[in-house]
Amino acid sequence: MGGKLIVFEGVEGCGKTTQLNRLQQWLQPLPVAVTRQPGGTELGVRLRRLLLDEGAGCQIQDRAELFLYAADRAQHVEEFLKPQLAAGAIVLCDRYTDSTVAYQGYGRGLDLAEVEQLNQIATGGLESDLTLWLDIDVGVGLARTRRRGAADRMEQADLAFHRRVAQGYAALALAHPQRIVRVDASPSEVMVAERIQTIVRQHLAC
Repeated sequence: MGGKLIVFEGVEGCGKTTQLNRLQQWLQPLPVAVTRQPGGTELGVRLRRLLLDEGAGCQIQDRAELFLYAADRAQHVEEFLKPQLAAGAIVLCDRYTDSTVAYQGYGRGLDLAEVEQLNQIATGGLESDLTLWLDIDVGVGLARTRRRGAADRMEQADLAFHRRVAQGYAALALAHPQRIVRVDASPSEVMVAERIQTIVRQHLAC
């Protein structure tokens, strides 16, 4: 079986990281690689601190933010994703191109065509084989993040911003049903994991 890129997407507090780790365990002993954007490379770790750490000490303008995410993605695709996929790994990635469309396009209000074009440039056209969109009410998700402790720069954005992000994910799912599958993230962690396992099992059997 060739490599597969499976991406987890959703608003803050939707449970992406938890479900990604559960899926990693479930897929064993298949070759699985786990990564995230931003932060999946050494350069990405530094960019992640700039983008998400409130203590970074600078105000990032919206278009600058867009380009920083693109830089992280370009490095990640070449240094990590392509080699892992070429080696036949199932790559589980916490966020990818849809995050940029949802957050910088819909959330920040940047031109969607420009966002899509920059995604294409950064990825060289590499798309996910499957994107799992964990859909949850924005208020519920943000409440989860508050229970975790200190919020990062993105989590601290206002409620209207996060609602626009959620609208972006809904629009993306309608536009790309061939690769984006909505997963109701409101039930228990175990129930969500079982739903994801069913989707992935069907996808890998194709």
